[in-house]
Amino acid sequence: MTTLIPFAALASVPWKNGAGSTMELAIGPPGATVHDFDWRVSLATISHSGPFSQFAGVERTLALVEGGALTLDVDGTRHVLQGVDDSTIAFDGQAAVNATVHGGPTLDFNVMTRRATCQHKFGRRRIMGSAAFAPAGQRSLVFLASGEGLTVSSDDERIGLVRFDAVVFEPGTLWTLEALDATVFIVDLYARPEAQQAAQQAAQQAAQQAAQQAAQQAARPDAAA
Repeated sequence: MTTLIPFAALASVPWKNGAGSTMELAIGPPGATVHDFDWRVSLATISHSGPFSQFAGVERTLALVEGGALTLDVDGTRHVLQGVDDSTIAFDGQAAVNATVHGGPTLDFNVMTRRATCQHKFGRRRIMGSAAFAPAGQRSLVFLASGEGLTVSSDDERIGLVRFDAVVFEPGTLWTLEALDATVFIVDLYARPEAQQAAQQAAQQAAQQAAQQAAQQAARPDAAA
């Protein structure tokens, strides 16, 4: 299943400290919140300097999309992000992070994955003309970070994006990305093998319990009508 996420439809939620706001692009599993997600992709506007919220057990990647330079002090180590082409930082969600904005608010692309259940890989590609794209994750997201437009097409679908739109893909289909000149961010999401194994075991146990309950019900004297 392929899902278009229009930027124009996103709702902005202010931060508790008033230093910025967040727009959620996608989250998993379905129905998850910022407190219990396995993975989450969002856009954040940082308007004022200040600390980040901490997320224990979470791996984070942040990329600058728009605005002036952004300085992040992560557990005492300083990182300066400036420009959409190469400004990315990966860090532990539990780290003490303080942001300093320079020259006005910034718009930032954020990926968070819970370490116990899944992991992510972040990449960027510049599209000038057309390029093949094969989603590599169990779920993949393409975000149009710069450029006026992008067309995503397969043998069965054709999707048009404008700047800051995103598309979520499942694996198994070869796509073509077309643009005059655009930069896209690509996020590949993977369940950790141990988490997959635990989920499979839980499903097997649930199926066995259901079968046992059905057998017990069938064996009761009053089961026959």
